[in-house]
Amino acid sequence: QVQLVESGGGLVQAGGSLRLSCAASGIMFIRNDMGWYRQVPGNQRELVARISSGGTTNYADSVRGRFTISRDYAKNTMFLQMNSLKSEDTAVYHCNAKHRGNGVDYWGQGTQVTVSS
Repeated sequence: QVQLVESGGGLVQAGGSLRLSCAASGIMFIRNDMGWYRQVPGNQRELVARISSGGTTNYADSVRGRFTISRDYAKNTMFLQMNSLKSEDTAVYHCNAKHRGNGVDYWGQGTQVTVSS
């Protein structure tokens, strides 16, 4: 059974930092590109950052330079270090895994990030 479990969300003041984690089980971690997406009620889910199975990263323009995505292959875990947080970063953050071979997507339940101004 595939499970993606996010943690690390919470309430933080503007300018602060949070570190999100996504623990993956039931998948071959090395064969999956991973990503963080976020969603605000009433809006579409949007890409925050992605990291390929080989470690190549890309970021949304709105977070580039403030957020850093990484993955630990030994622990089957992905991270998102979020610095200089802004109120507009408030959203539910979801972990995604996409198999490089068959394209199957998996999603976590999400973790709430709230940035107070």
